Amino acid sequence: MTVQIVYDWVKKFNAHGPDGLINRSPPGRPPKLTAEQMAALAAVVESGPMPASNGVVRWCVIDLCQWIWAEFRVPVSKDTVSRQLRAKGYRKLSARPGHHALVEGAVEDLKKLSREAGKDRTAKGHLCPHDQDLVRG
Repeated sequence: MTVQIVYDWVKKFNAHGPDGLINRSPPGRPPKLTAEQMAALAAVVESGPMPASNGVVRWCVIDLCQWIWAEFRVPVSKDTVSRQLRAKGYRKLSARPGHHALVEGAVEDLKKLSREAGKDRTAKGHLCPHDQDLVRG
């Protein structure tokens, strides 16, 4: 233990009491976007893009970085925007087609199509003779 370490401990103790001796993580770099800017970003994400003015039909992180630069003149990376949006509760989602079971009657239509395709194959002789028994049954 050196004199410098003891001196630092005494300064911390005098400034903050016994709690000052607990090692804390450093505060780190302050965020690039202020609270007001983050609120504006959240409002833009919630409202969605307007293709006529924004030029996109869905927001990508790079598009949001460009919007932040155009609006606030703050350079931010894709990782920063992604991390901050994730901290606010947003997730990367993309639209996907609905499951066929959710559409009423879709399963029956699919079964009808597969039966018709099976009948066409057996009529044309595309199946092996032992497979024809399975299709007929």
